[in-house]
Amino acid sequence: MARWVLVGLVTDFPEGEAREVVAEGRVLALFCVDGSIYALDGVCPHQGGPLGRGSLRGCIVTCPWHGWQYDVRTGQHQSIPSLVHRSYPVQIRDNQVFVDVDS
Repeated sequence: MARWVLVGLVTDFPEGEAREVVAEGRVLALFCVDGSIYALDGVCPHQGGPLGRGSLRGCIVTCPWHGWQYDVRTGQHQSIPSLVHRSYPVQIRDNQVFVDVDS
């Protein structure tokens, strides 16, 4: 069952930027790309780098620690086809951003 948690307002997630939030004890990385907001697990599986503090170019986030790259729309690693990082559904209601932390 979905558990939608408020993580901020739409204006908290500027276009083309990465943001880190904590929701229900989980570190999440949120990104605004082409007007849509996406959420990934905020901890890079390589060595725990903070994806929400990474650089975003188009739909690709680069982990600031070791340069691992993911498509923020899907979690797909950019050079390891078998690695898909956990993503979370996002809903926008009344200018508020919610993430389903149980998906």
